[in-house]
Amino acid sequence: MTNDALLNALSQLVSEGRNPETMDIDLLSSQQILARMNQQDALVPLAVEKVIPDIALAVDAITQAFKQGGRLLYLGAGTSGRLGVLDASECPPTFGTDPEMVVGIIAGGNDAMFRAKEGAEDNPALGEQDLIAHNLTSQDVVVGIAASGRTPYVIGALEYANQLGATTVALSCNPASDIANIAQIAISPVVGPEALTGSTRLKSGTAQKLVLNMLTTASMIRLGKSYENLMVDVKATNAKLVARATRIVMQATDCNKQQAQVTLKETQYDVKLSILMILTGLDKQQAHQQLHQQDGFLRKAVISKSQESE
Repeated sequence: MTNDALLNALSQLVSEGRNPETMDIDLLSSQQILARMNQQDALVPLAVEKVIPDIALAVDAITQAFKQGGRLLYLGAGTSGRLGVLDASECPPTFGTDPEMVVGIIAGGNDAMFRAKEGAEDNPALGEQDLIAHNLTSQDVVVGIAASGRTPYVIGALEYANQLGATTVALSCNPASDIANIAQIAISPVVGPEALTGSTRLKSGTAQKLVLNMLTTASMIRLGKSYENLMVDVKATNAKLVARATRIVMQATDCNKQQAQVTLKETQYDVKLSILMILTGLDKQQAHQQLHQQDGFLRKAVISKSQESE
């Protein structure tokens, strides 16, 4: 794209406009700057709320893909790519998932997480190559993330994913963006111009983070990785998470710390299994079978056992 064409494209983007509420921001005190930014940030959840139906479509598609052995792949450049990698990296400890179940890909590779490689975003072929390198299949879901909605790297990836038959989702902060027109599902929270013109790591980045939180958390809940609102598939891989696992068992069953710790040790710190054993009186093998019959849904397993006892 020529410089003139790029200038024209940027001028059409909501996220690149000048915010009339912050034209005097360079004259303000620190507290006043922060208050003005906070006022703008308060608009973000309202923008996300308006696109919840689109987010729900994506959650349903992701959940279905997981049930069929597919993966969720996030892909973006710069801030957008980093947010995708962040959300993907938090799934294994939070939900006990395989590291390959949710994958974050950033233009320019792992080094771009720590040092900007903005030029990498201009190559659509690189987006395709990165998906090929991750062995994309038609069972997978690809979420292309770009605040502008016009990043060539993301466009190339989504077009390749469509050709392969994968489910494609676009996450941008500009309505009717290029990637929204390419993807099967478009999520476009419009947060308006940034407090600092063009700095889309601000409101746009916050909106993207909120949506990514929703995509993985809701999908994992739909897979049975929560009991009530407790993270029962958490992996106790460090001292903090061991304490959290103990606390979760205590919260779910109203048992004391000693019982929680003894049961967790018996189950090799399987929180879900420990809760079911305490709530139902089943032994480890029986509880494991009960969970298996309910596809890992703890609440369903508890209800089923309760009904059997009546």
